[in-house]
This record gives sequence, structure tokens and C-alpha cells, in this order.
Amino acid sequence: MTFSLVARCEKTKMLGVVISSSSISVASRCPWVRAGVGAAATQNVTDPSLGNLMLDYLEQGMSPEKVIEKIKKEKTNIDYRQLLLIDNFGNLSSHTGNNILGIHGLAKGSNCLAAGNMLKAKNIPEIMINSFVENSNLFFPERLMISLKAGLDAGGEAGPVHSAGIKVVDDTSWPLIDLRIDWSDKDPINELYKLWKAYEPQMQDYKSRALDPTKAPSYGVPGDL
Repeated sequence: MTFSLVARCEKTKMLGVVISSSSISVASRCPWVRAGVGAAATQNVTDPSLGNLMLDYLEQGMSPEKVIEKIKKEKTNIDYRQLLLIDNFGNLSSHTGNNILGIHGLAKGSNCLAAGNMLKAKNIPEIMINSFVENSNLFFPERLMISLKAGLDAGGEAGPVHSAGIKVVDDTSWPLIDLRIDWSDKDPINELYKLWKAYEPQMQDYKSRALDPTKAPSYGVPGDL
């Protein structure tokens, strides 16, 4: 049903999630990020409320391990959930319940954590982690996208995927990147990558317009006088 990766950039301190699924609009409910706090994914039989809850507990000063322990004690139906969590320092924690669907897997690396369910093969998360770690010279969002593509190339889900998304935060209260393909009958991951490459050269301009419009570049569209 889903495979994803949460990560932190050692250089820029950005936090991000990249995700894909056979379900529609996976990025509307599964990836969660918060500047200076962490990044989370809630998946399998998804409870979207757990994404914000994990980040709330992190922001209160709890470690990722304590956050997952607390949620497992507090929440019913936790055996149906798969949770991934990384904090602003790169500490990791996860949960894979006993009722997770199909072939599922989990892998950890330095500043990154990947997991999936209903996979083609159990090692898909490990392949994603290896890709993320090996491409440390690339810009953080690019690393995320390349790792997602690596998971797909290795087999991805047991069936076709139909949606994908990437969400990244740096030092503002809103995501620097929040892109998604809600439904595609063809190739949502590569469609997402094309969307990312179109957005990348404009990304900082939109941040500049928000922080200080007087220093922002012109819009470059008809009607911009």
C-alpha cells in the first residue's frame, strides 16, 4: 500500500518525507513535517491524526522513542499502523504493528528511516536508505526523490502505485516544498520528479516573496507591471 522515507539533512538541517502508494492522495494524509521539530509518516491503515501527534510530542521535548512508546500505549488499533519518526537531531524511532498488510519492511540509516507495506520485496526500504546515504552530495530534496525512485526501480509495491508526494521544511513555519501527484494511472513517482524539477528553480523565490516582498524577484507572468 505504501513505501516512504523520512530524513534529516546533516548540512542544511532540512527535514523531509517522500512517499508513494497504490492509494489515492497519499500525501494528503501520511507525511508530516515541522521546522525545528521533526518529520513523520503515518501509513498502512492510516490514522492521519498520528502525524501531528508525533510532532506535538517531539515539540514538548520527548525523544522519538518515548513518542512512539506513548502513542502505542494511548491509541487503540495501533497494530494496524506503521509509523516513522525522526527528530531535528536525527534521532529515529518507528512502529510496525502486527496487522500490517502484505510483505513489509523497515530500514534505518544515518539521519534517515524508510518503511513500507504490501511491498514487492522486504528489502525495498533498505534499498531506499542505501540510495539516500550514497547520494549525500546531492541537494536534500533531490536525495529524497532519488531514494523514492530507487525504491520503485527495485520493485516498489506488489502492485502499481497511483500517488506520490514530497514534503520538506527548513526554517519557516510552512513547508518549503509540498508537492504531490494525487492520482496517476501511469507513473506518479516520475511525474512527481518532473514536478519537483520544475519547482526547484522557483523554490527560493516563493520563500523570498513570503518573507520580504520588496526583495523578491518579479513574477514574470502576463499582467505583472
